[in-house]
Formats: sequence, structure tokens, C-alpha cells
Amino acid sequence: MDMINKFYSTAVQTVSTLSGVLPGNNVTREYEVLEQVCTAGVGLMWKVYNGYKKSTKQEVSVFVFEKKSLERWSKDDRETMLETLRRGVQQLTKIRHPHVLTVQHPLEESRDSLAFATEPVFASLANVVGDNVRSEKKLYDVEIRHGLLQLFDGLQFLHQDAKIVHRNISAETIVINKNRSWKLFGFDFCIANQPATDGTPNWPFREYTTSLHVLAQPSLEYTAPEVALNSLNTPDSDLFSLGVLIFTIYSGKPLKMFGSDYSGFRRYANDLNQRKYPPMNAVPGELTESLKALLHPSASLRPKLHELKQIAYFQDVGVKTLSYLDSLYQWDNLQKSKFYKGLPQIIPTLPHRVNLHSILPYLVKEFVNSPMIPFVLPNVLLIAEMSSQREYCDHILPHLKPIFKLTDPIQILLIFMQKMDLLLKLTPAEEVKQSVLPLLYRSLECDMPQIQDLCLAVLPTFSTLIDYNAMKNSVLPRIKKLCLQSSNVSVKVNCLISIGKLLENLDKWLVLDEILPFLQQIQSREPAIIMGIIGIYKIAMTNTKLGITKDVMAHKCIPYLVPLSVENGLTIAQFNTIIGLIKEMMGRVEQEQREKLQQLSTIQRDNKPKDASEILANELDGSSALSPSDGANNGNKINDDMFSGFTVGQPKAGNAAPLAPVKAKEQLKITHNTMSAQSTGRPDILSSMMQSNLTGLGTTTATTPPAPAPAPMQINNGWHSANPLVMNHQLASPQASNNNFSSLDNLDPFGGGTGLTATTKPNTNGANTYTLQQPTVNYIYPAGYSLNSIQQHQQQQQQHLLGKPSQAPTLQPQTQPLLTTDNQNLNALSQQDILNFLN
Repeated sequence: MDMINKFYSTAVQTVSTLSGVLPGNNVTREYEVLEQVCTAGVGLMWKVYNGYKKSTKQEVSVFVFEKKSLERWSKDDRETMLETLRRGVQQLTKIRHPHVLTVQHPLEESRDSLAFATEPVFASLANVVGDNVRSEKKLYDVEIRHGLLQLFDGLQFLHQDAKIVHRNISAETIVINKNRSWKLFGFDFCIANQPATDGTPNWPFREYTTSLHVLAQPSLEYTAPEVALNSLNTPDSDLFSLGVLIFTIYSGKPLKMFGSDYSGFRRYANDLNQRKYPPMNAVPGELTESLKALLHPSASLRPKLHELKQIAYFQDVGVKTLSYLDSLYQWDNLQKSKFYKGLPQIIPTLPHRVNLHSILPYLVKEFVNSPMIPFVLPNVLLIAEMSSQREYCDHILPHLKPIFKLTDPIQILLIFMQKMDLLLKLTPAEEVKQSVLPLLYRSLECDMPQIQDLCLAVLPTFSTLIDYNAMKNSVLPRIKKLCLQSSNVSVKVNCLISIGKLLENLDKWLVLDEILPFLQQIQSREPAIIMGIIGIYKIAMTNTKLGITKDVMAHKCIPYLVPLSVENGLTIAQFNTIIGLIKEMMGRVEQEQREKLQQLSTIQRDNKPKDASEILANELDGSSALSPSDGANNGNKINDDMFSGFTVGQPKAGNAAPLAPVKAKEQLKITHNTMSAQSTGRPDILSSMMQSNLTGLGTTTATTPPAPAPAPMQINNGWHSANPLVMNHQLASPQASNNNFSSLDNLDPFGGGTGLTATTKPNTNGANTYTLQQPTVNYIYPAGYSLNSIQQHQQQQQQHLLGKPSQAPTLQPQTQPLLTTDNQNLNALSQQDILNFLN
């Protein structure tokens, strides 16, 4: 937490400082200033900030000098220092060289500050050498060697071409840019050549004076001895400063610190004449002799810059590689291609930071040269493979986006397809949709089978990143078109394999509507293609998410697959695979169709309307059986229809009572059985009784023998007469009762208003027998018929219901006129009374 608070306070302080210094400076009109990254220049008085140009978003570094840092100086020293800084920036702006810091915007001065903009800067050399430097900023040995070579080139340009002596080569005036190139900076004390009258170069001498501030003059630690001893400034003086710089890089500090002690510096210069050097244990052995030569007190004996480049110290492979990249713009395409082909063997041997910041910038510059892209791209992707996702997104992906859109040369697509797994691993999902997917679409549409195969192989690996609409409208149509139009069997097979791998990311209806019909359009019958088709069918059928419907299998799949099984060229294993799939489909069709038909049959049986005969048959199947036994009563009925409450019982032959007059009361024996009777079929009581009554209407005779008394009637829980000739509207309704006889107690089913008198007797079967006195019931008889005939037929009917043999009724002859009247009465009975009864 303390670290966070410290960082926050630093950021707030930086913002507040800039807001107080830069608002009046014209640099802020064109550039947005961000955080501070380093310091540079004499006394590290220049503060360097990251920034970018507002109009183009181009990245820059903004150098800011705050005038308030000179408040403690005298007025003369302050004016001198400001003039020195102005002159140095102006001189820097005039010089253009790869190893001299490039100025993007000239110096702007305000009341509070001096500011100018340059190329992006990483740090000054003073910020990255020494023991207190953070590990991420410490220099690798290959970076030091390559940086020194770059300084040699920069100084060589100054001395030979610009004719300028720098006079202040030091760790503070060497700047490392974003690409880790070392640049010359701090031309505050430089001296330009002023040729003599004879044309010889001449650099005026400026003597060191103690009257000026120490920062307003060149640093004594890096000053050559001839300046103090001989009052002489030459380009060789910069070589001595270069030697002190090399020593400082490896040891962390200069040979000796002087500050403003000019007399001490003169004494040290005399010591150097005697070749007294400090220990150089930190300096590499292959550089020690050259370093001593650079520190030689005699300027003429110091080695030249081009000689220093040839020493063994600079012959490292990594150093040569980086040096070749510096001069790459001078080569033709053939030389470049040879260099790029060998670069993949060198990149793994270099530190990752060197690859990312020193090699990569030169490689991406070649992207503007289309013929060189196939040679450069593998190296860029190799560096990407060693990078983190953040490094890839910051340094590599922005340069690859324009290349994703190229199709010429065709090798670009091939390289991307070969490294597609790497791109998918490092590229964010949103960028995959915007940049990588269009690349795959173009690869599917190219004419090179090798690229098509690679694209089809890699496509399923990131199918989850493809949304449904893109899959349906862009990916699948291209794969189908390629499979149908390509003449290459390998491409066709890979199309089918790719579709098979994509199935799990599709929905059921897309497969049924797009994939399965497409398979039947393939005309090729090579075994490999057939097996690819079989694989898609099998995946679609067995995948629980998809599943082929029974109708599709029956109408489309099986008729299409059966001919495939007899194609020539199939092996026995391939044939068995096809037949096995067909059998599996047939089994599924059989099972699902049988289940469907069974369900339909059950639904139809449950919902089918029942006619009268079927209802009666169901009732007969569920009714209780009649058990005619001596002294036993019939059981209760299960179904409760209009006859279920009554059973007509026939008394024993020896116990038949003589027929009483019609007006006399008849006794009905009603048996209530408390146990369930055995279920038997029930006869059609209505039909039999109607038939028996109508048949008994034949003749009447006065001498008709008396008929036996009517059998007692068993009553269950319904009150309805078994004789259709009874006027049922005369029957009284049952009345509720709470006794043991349930609803039958104290009821008068036949009407009459006098109620019933019941006598209870135990039966042999354990049932209670009740003998009820029935009131008089009015029957309707046709005119001319005797009561004896009717009673005889009733007795016949009861015997028939109980299963006992009955005697044929004795028909009494009648006269002809009476028969005619009887027929009319019978018609009236059949049409009116019976219909009333049925209704």
C-alpha cells in the first residue's frame, strides 16, 4: 500500500508540475504530454516525458527544462546556461543522422520553460548504468557492444562530414531511443570547424574558467588532457571522452571525479602522461587494450574509429546481426532475403528484449516492401512466439493487422496458416473476429490447395470464437463451395473433416437444413470422401444435441447411404462401417415408429366414441354373476344402471304360494347382501321382459289355471320396476335413512303413501332378508287379457333369469273380434307406453 501511495503521489506531483510549467509553452498546442520516463543532458537537467502528437497520434518524447531550477544561480550564470541550452538544441535540430537524436518539433520557450519534441526515448545512458539501476533497465552485453558501434558511427559522421567536435561525450549526453539505438545528444558545447587560410580544419579553443558555473562548461571527468595541457580541441578529444564513457559503462563511474576542481584535473592529466591507469577489472579482456589506447595522453596515438570497429570485441554474431540491420536500407532485395533466411537461427540466441526492441522495429519496416514480407514474416512470428500477450498486443499486432489483409504474395497466407495456432493464442478474441477471420475467408477462396488444407485444419480450433451468423453465412457456405468445386481429393476430404469437427458448435436445424442436403450434392465417390460423409452422418445421429429425426433418416439418409455401400473400391472395414450405420438408422426408425404407433393406438382407443352395444358389452363384462342356489341370495351388482338395483328371484317349487287376487297385497322379498357376489354376465333384462310380456298377450280363458305367486324381488340401491308395464311415475322416491338398511329403510318404492312394513330375517348366506308389504300397484293391461296369463308370463320370465327351466305358456283361445281389438291395444302399448318407459 505504501508503494501504491508513493506512486500515486509521484503521478500527482508530475501532473501538477507540468500544469504549472507547460501551459504557456507552444509545444502543448500540438503534443499531449504524459508521464516522465527519464532525464538527460548536462547535469540531467532535461526532464523527458512520453507524449504523442494530437493530430496524428504519433508517439514522441517531450524534453522540458524548467527555468526555476536556475533560481539559485547568479544572473550571469543563469543567462549563460540558458543560452548554452538553446544553442545545443538548435544545433541538434540541424543535424540529421541515424545515430543522432531526431528532433520532431523545434525548441519552444516560455516564461517558465524550454521544451522540444523528439523521437520516442527509452532513457539516457546515465539512467541505465551503475549499481542502482533496476534490473529491467540494465543493459545486456550485446546491447553495449552494439551501442558503442552506433556511437562510433555517429562520431565518425560528426568528425568527417559535419566537421564538428562534440566536446561533451558523456553518459548524460547519450540517449537510448525506444528501439534501443544509442543516439548522440547534448551539443551544448560543440565547436564547428573554422578552416584556416590554408584550408586545414581548425576548431577554436575555449578555455575552461572557474568563474562560470560547473554545469555551464564541459564535464571535466570526460575532458581530454590536451585541453588543459595544450589548450587544444580536436576530434581526437572526443575519442578520449569515448574511452572514459566505455570505462564508466562497465565500472559504473568515470575514471575520477573532479567536479569544479580544474587544478585537480590538470594534475590528473600529468599522471596520464605517465600511463597511470586505474584498475580495469570490470572491462572485458578483449576490450582492455583498445580502451587504454583511447585513453592515451597523446591525441595522435589514439586509434581511429574505423580501426576500433575491427577489434574482436565487436565480432560477436549478435553484434554483427544488429549492425547489419542498421545498414539494411542500403541493401537490395536479394541481399535482404539471404539475411532474413538466416535470421531465425540467430533470434533464439539473443535476449528477448533485444529481439523485441532492437530487431523487431527493423523487420516491421520491411512490411512496406511486399516482395520481402514472406522473408520477414517468419522472423516476426518467431519473436511473437517468445513474447507475452501484452508484448504481442503492444509491439507486434498493430503491425500485423495490415498484413492480414494481403493476399499477394500468396506465401503470406501460407505462413499465417502455419502459425495460426500462435495467432489464436495471443490475439484477443475481438481482434480475431475483426482481423483473423477475414484472413481465413480469403484463404478458403485462394487457389492453392496447401493453403486450403491448412485453413480447413485450423478452422475448427477456434470455432467457439465464431458467432452463429458468421458461421452460417460466411464459414459454412465457403467450405461447401470449396468442397463441391475443388478437384483435389485432399481438399474435399479436409472440407468434410472440418465440417464434422464443426458440428458440435452447430444447432440441430442448421445441420438438417444445410449440412445433410449438402452431402447428397457431392458427386465424388472416392472411398476417402465416402468415409468422410459417413463420419458426418454418424456424428449427427449420435450427438445428443443434434440427432437426425426418424423421418429424415427414413426418407433421405437411408436411401442415400445404401447405394454408397456398394461402391467399388471400399475395403471390408469401410463396408462394415457403412452397413453398421445403416443398420443403426434402421433400428432407430423401427423403434421410434413402433413407439409412435403404440401411442397413437392408445390415444385413439381412449378418445373413440362408444356406441350402445359397446357400452352394454362393457357393462356385461364388469357386472356381477348371478348365482342360483337353494336358499341363497343374489349378490350386489357392480354397475349402477336402471336395473342394477333389482334382481328377480324364483322361489322353490314346494314353497310356491297360490296366486292372490290382483288387488291383494303382494309380498316382495328384498335381500340386502353385505358381501360382494361373484361377478358374472348379466342378461338383457329389458329385452327378455318385453319379449315375455308381449308373447303372453296371445289368448285369455276363464279357465286358466292359477299361476304361481310372483317371486320376491331383490332390490340393491336403485328404485325402478323390472316390469315395463308398471307406471314408474307412480313409484315414490327413496328417502334418506341412517339405519343398517341404508337408503332402503322406510321407503315405499311403489308409491301409495302408506310406507313399507319390514320384517328382518337372517339368511343362510349371512345376509339380512327383509319382507316388505307392497301397496297396490296399478298395472296397465290390454283389453280382453286375463290376469292369469300375465302372471304366468311373469313367472316364466323370473325362471328364465334364474336359469331354471320354464314350461311353455298356455295360450287361451280368443274370439276373432277380441284379437283385433287386442292388436290395436298392443300397437298402442308398443308405441306409446314403451317409448315413455324408455325415455
